[in-house]
Amino acid sequence: MSDTLSQMLPSAVGVAISPLPIIAVVLMLVTARGRVNGPAFLLGWMTGLVMVGAVLLAVASGVDARELGAPAPWVSVVVLGLGVLLLLIARTQWRGRPRAGDAVQTPPWLEALDTVSPVKAAGAGVVLAALNPKNLLLAVAGAAAIAHTGLSLGQQVMAYVVFVLMATTGVGAPVVIYFAMGERSRLLLNRLKHWMAQHSAVILAVLWLLIGLKLIGDGISGLSR
Repeated sequence: MSDTLSQMLPSAVGVAISPLPIIAVVLMLVTARGRVNGPAFLLGWMTGLVMVGAVLLAVASGVDARELGAPAPWVSVVVLGLGVLLLLIARTQWRGRPRAGDAVQTPPWLEALDTVSPVKAAGAGVVLAALNPKNLLLAVAGAAAIAHTGLSLGQQVMAYVVFVLMATTGVGAPVVIYFAMGERSRLLLNRLKHWMAQHSAVILAVLWLLIGLKLIGDGISGLSR
């Protein structure tokens, strides 16, 4: 299991520090409904990740993902292809990063999150976890890393639960800060929001690069067995 945790750790960290969801939860926390909307978003976020994992692990269990305790060749091919895709995304993300002095605008739909109801806040958490393409790719990469280890389905489920908990630390931290510091957290959370918005492209580019290289290495290693 420890080997599985090390395999999925980069993807879990990538999901955890994904800028968009962190900015979203901060926007909700600094409003009058922050005490309710923050936890609602967090619950929706975890639900979205669980949904993604349930689908991916169900697909993996429906076919022969192992051969004599090792991942089947098709798993390694998928991992390799996903790694190449992430490298291409990293290149695009790096080229599109804002230059020094460029103003970074928060998307209007994201700013609108400060007026949503708790139900919509939970829905936003589900969408950003399960339907946001960038986050979805990282979740798929994490599930692929788990499937690549050739564990039994029960062990894969346990590993993905750990993945969800690790991947939730990013959006969970602002919620903890809010409840621990109360009104004093507003300044800190606003600074966090602006920093994440300014550096999100670079953060994501580095993440895609590192995880892509790791997946390519895992895929090649699996095919060479």
